[in-house]
Amino acid sequence: MAKPKVASESKDQFDHLQKKLVPLWKSIERFNQDPQTIVVVPSISIDAISEGAVMQAYEERFLFLLLLLRQPRARLIYVTSQAILPSIIDYYLDLLPGVIPSHAHQRLFLLSPLDGSVSPLSQKLLDRPRFIERIRSLISDPDRAHLVPFNTTDMEKELALRLGIPMYGADPKFFSLGTKSGCRKIFQEEGVAHPLGHENLASADDVIEAITEMRARKPSIKQVLIKLNEGVSGEGNALVDLSGLPPSEDSDARAALQDRLRAMRFELKGITYDSYMKKLEERKGVVEERIAGEEFRSPSVQLRITPLGSVELLSTHDQLLGGPSGQSYLGCVFPADSGYASLITREAAKVAGRLAKEGVIGRFALDFVVVRSNGKWEPYAIEINLRKGGTTHPFLTLQFLTDGRYDPKTAIFTAPNGQQKFFVASDHVESPRYRTLTPDDLFDIVVRHGLHFGQTRQTGVVFHMMSALGELGRMGLTAVGNSHEEAKATYTRALAVLDQEA
Repeated sequence: MAKPKVASESKDQFDHLQKKLVPLWKSIERFNQDPQTIVVVPSISIDAISEGAVMQAYEERFLFLLLLLRQPRARLIYVTSQAILPSIIDYYLDLLPGVIPSHAHQRLFLLSPLDGSVSPLSQKLLDRPRFIERIRSLISDPDRAHLVPFNTTDMEKELALRLGIPMYGADPKFFSLGTKSGCRKIFQEEGVAHPLGHENLASADDVIEAITEMRARKPSIKQVLIKLNEGVSGEGNALVDLSGLPPSEDSDARAALQDRLRAMRFELKGITYDSYMKKLEERKGVVEERIAGEEFRSPSVQLRITPLGSVELLSTHDQLLGGPSGQSYLGCVFPADSGYASLITREAAKVAGRLAKEGVIGRFALDFVVVRSNGKWEPYAIEINLRKGGTTHPFLTLQFLTDGRYDPKTAIFTAPNGQQKFFVASDHVESPRYRTLTPDDLFDIVVRHGLHFGQTRQTGVVFHMMSALGELGRMGLTAVGNSHEEAKATYTRALAVLDQEA
């Protein structure tokens, strides 16, 4: 019986694998016709996902990576929990500009363990050694291959080790940097403005002490947010109302604050005070002032650190938020408002420089809130997402389809023909009536109504997450236009057509 690997051996092996990214990256940057194999495992580790259909939809959310098959010698292995409908694959391959779909098909390998449970996909693969061997057999040259995960946990690290290929993503040892407490620490150390608050809280008493201290420093605070360290898309957040409380120095202020804490509003349905506090004890969290103002926005900045250590500012978005207290991510508008895009990009660059020094690689995003007072926008950093996120797939879809580039100095995305591009995207295009539609119905609808993305004008609608239609009545949609107004109008028209057809 083989001895289990000790942690130091595993670390050394992983570090050795990661070094292979450097020559591979140099080759890809220099000439994209060099052969490579990309293994996509869009495994997601989120407590809020409680249905297999939702898990499958999120795994399919990154099918835009099929557009990498534009590189004529690239091989793509895409793994999902359940098999993907062939017509969905055809849909993406037909979007490929300048490529014969049948040629791309020959270089695409779709694998599935046929496990519809809500366990993370990476765990499903680790539980199936023969399945991992199947993936390995499709990698023609391990020195010219890499793993592309959604988020990076110890499961993805172990998967990379078993496949014998490097992982393009942050080493799990940097996990703490992306927690809510870790973010606040980096913001403090790098001089990035962020909301008043406290981190590393593990109990109701910790929260009460923190809020009491915050109220003493700033008596005008009306609301605070409690955030679990590992919450995603606002789903670990809770809102506490402080309006009308006695001054913090009053003897009855603590008891009143305890009552407010028990009445806090949770962003995720089905959460109770006791269950939330148990998670706070397990994971720790932060409390911070909820920034408010008459003009209030929630933009984000997307960046990446290459295996060569260079920082690239990729894009900015304005986030579309909803949910009980407006903290749940629903979609985004690209690019972010030019009035503050350069401001948040500048602050994000400080954080990115720090992460690069730490040794982080891969794509990540910084979330901000901005408020305007006296005609001036003020940005506050609130979160670092050390993973791909909800803004990754629509932006890369646009980039792959148009070959355009985003200029962080001007906050403008321009296609090679000089035309500026904009989009509105959402993962939450949903209605009970949409359950009557199939992906093939969608394709028919957009073609008949002239909404399908066309390469000539490079505008129109691109769908994603289509496998959730039948069970959940939900899908995702990116509407591309030549102006903010056109993108919004295309998005609105697409929803109206879908409602009419359903």
